[in-house]
Amino acid sequence: MGIWDRLGRIIDGHINDIFDGNFGNKSFRQSSAKGGAADSAMGDPDLDAAYEELNDFLNGNGERKNYSDEKTQNGKPSGKKRVPEELQKDFECLGIPFGSNEEICKAAYKKLLKIHHPDRHAGHEGNLKKATEKSAKINAAFDRIEKWRTEVK
Repeated sequence: MGIWDRLGRIIDGHINDIFDGNFGNKSFRQSSAKGGAADSAMGDPDLDAAYEELNDFLNGNGERKNYSDEKTQNGKPSGKKRVPEELQKDFECLGIPFGSNEEICKAAYKKLLKIHHPDRHAGHEGNLKKATEKSAKINAAFDRIEKWRTEVK
């Protein structure tokens, strides 16, 4: 069965549920597995647990779980801490994806400082002020990221 057939069965199942008035009464797993398209994953305990958690969340019964450690393939904590959400704006300030590694952070930091360094804009007072403010923001963002990285190590 191809991907388009599967997609068609899922859409048909949802449309039929809406017209039958059953939409929202079934669990997410049952409605998307209608016709057996997703039944092949029933033996996977991790996938079953994920569907159960999703059903609880969608029905308003479950709380959002906070995972402090990333998991490895064997299910044990890897020891790597997740990047706190408070640092998202700092990564944006550096123009890099959230959670980028140390090398990418340093490269972006150096590149932005070369562009916005106040010495490069010394000839024009307005540009000098803007460059000083921008380089201060870049420095602060990089310092916060590096401080978090040293705390984790």
